[in-house]
Amino acid sequence: MKTKPALDAKISRRSLLVKVAALVASVAAIPALVKSGYAQAAGKAPKATMQYQDKPKGDQQCSTCIQFIPGATPTANGTCKVVEGAISPKGWCVAYVAKK
Repeated sequence: MKTKPALDAKISRRSLLVKVAALVASVAAIPALVKSGYAQAAGKAPKATMQYQDKPKGDQQCSTCIQFIPGATPTANGTCKVVEGAISPKGWCVAYVAKK
């Protein structure tokens, strides 16, 4: 006596709809996952990794670095193209590159 293979089993409409909905939700999440992975891969480095400090190193300070993005005023904290978080214009890190 032959038994039917499991592949011949009938799928109910409900289980098909549930599986399609799960597939759609998974596909919809892909752009967010790709974007977050890209952002992380192309993201900024933590302050500790870049040896960031809130004081200058000699005459080198963030306000004279090409990576620094100034804040609202010359003394306000800004941001950096390389280091994450708030950056003091008088700070310094190993990514320092003097403006020309």
